[in-house]
Amino acid sequence: MKTLLRPALSLFVLLSLVTGLAYPFLMTGLANTVFPEAASGSLIVKDGKTIGSRLIGQNFSDPKYFWGRPSATAPMPYNASASGGSNQGPLNPALVDAVSGRIEALKAADPDNKRPIPADLVTASASGLDPHISPAAAAYQARRVARLRGIDPATVDALVAQHTESRQWGLFGEPRVNVLALNLALDGRR
Repeated sequence: MKTLLRPALSLFVLLSLVTGLAYPFLMTGLANTVFPEAASGSLIVKDGKTIGSRLIGQNFSDPKYFWGRPSATAPMPYNASASGGSNQGPLNPALVDAVSGRIEALKAADPDNKRPIPADLVTASASGLDPHISPAAAAYQARRVARLRGIDPATVDALVAQHTESRQWGLFGEPRVNVLALNLALDGRR
């Protein structure tokens, strides 16, 4: 029994040290060296203060800002510790009510806008933390934001175009607009 137990325990301790300490420290050091911005959470810092992350959405409810994709996290929106979708199917009355409420909020914020509402403005993402909206969702909101800020709509359209990210490596995903970066650019125009 001792002849079997000692090598097993030795191997357990060795593998625990290698996979539990050495490898994570090595990967963390490598990531901080090669990709320092990403390794630190892709934080956005303004005037020495951390405003947010490029990777996690924020709740903008003021109509003079672009609104992001709805969050399904609880107990508050964009709660990274509660990341996950609502798991509500298309026939679930709670989802129908939530989407209807979001549509009404968009219409109330911009009653003259008769364009079709893009789906990503009324449906939550799988993580509930999505920081991006589609260019169509940004275009839907552009006139409202321009009007409420007293800015020429062409200027707002240009800012949306500047903040539209293309497909990753030209292949993966869809074009998208980071809502926090766009709203910070709008605030910087003052």
